[in-house]
Amino acid sequence: MRTSEDSYLHKGLRKKLVDQIKEKGITDETVLQAILHVPRHFFLDSAFEKQAYEDRAFPIGQDQTISQPYTVAYQTQLLQVKPFEKILEVGTGSAYQACVLAELKAKVYTIERQKKLYEANKDFSYLKKYPTLQLFYGDGFEGLPTYAPFDKILITAAAPYVPEKLIAQLKPGGMMVLPLDEDSMQRMHRITKMPDGSLVEEKFDQFSFVPMLVGKRE
Repeated sequence: MRTSEDSYLHKGLRKKLVDQIKEKGITDETVLQAILHVPRHFFLDSAFEKQAYEDRAFPIGQDQTISQPYTVAYQTQLLQVKPFEKILEVGTGSAYQACVLAELKAKVYTIERQKKLYEANKDFSYLKKYPTLQLFYGDGFEGLPTYAPFDKILITAAAPYVPEKLIAQLKPGGMMVLPLDEDSMQRMHRITKMPDGSLVEEKFDQFSFVPMLVGKRE
C-alpha cells in the first residue's frame, strides 16, 4: 500500500538526503532540486516510509529495485537534461527516475518490460502530476521507434552491450547514459552521437544494477 501524504518530516528527510548526495559529488543544482521535490516514499510501500530517504536501493517486486538516490542523481547529472528535451528512459521500474526527469521539465517516454510494474504505474495517481510523462510496455532493446528521434536516452539496467536500435533512435548531437557490464559490476558510460553519426564514448564510475533483459514479461 502506497501513501500519498508528504509531511514536514518527509521534506526534512529529503533535505538531508540531498545534502548527502551533494557531499558525494553531485553538483548540478537542478538535479538536486528535482530530488528535493520528488517524494521518494510515494514510490515504496508505506511500511518502508522512513527508510525511503536512506541512500540505498530497495526491492520493488518482479526482481527489480528502486535505484539508490545517488545513482539516480548521478545518471541524471551525466545526461545534462534541459527543459522540453525528448528523453527515452529504458526501465521504468518504480517510475522514480522518470519523475525526476519530468521534474526537470523533460518530455519523458519510459518503457517497462515487466507488465505488472507497467500496470501498477498506470494506476499510480502521483504520475498524473507530470503530463509530459508517458508510460509504455515493451522491450527496451527495441526502444520506441514511433516516437524517435530522442534528444537523450537513459538506460536504468545493466546493458550487456550498447543497443544499436537505441543509438539509431538518438538525434545527432544526442546523448545516451547507460551502465555497461564489466564482470560483477557495471561502469557508467555516456555516449554522444556526433552530427556525422560517429560515437564518442566516455567512461565514469562503477555501479551495480539489475540486468537489462530482452523481450517482455507478462
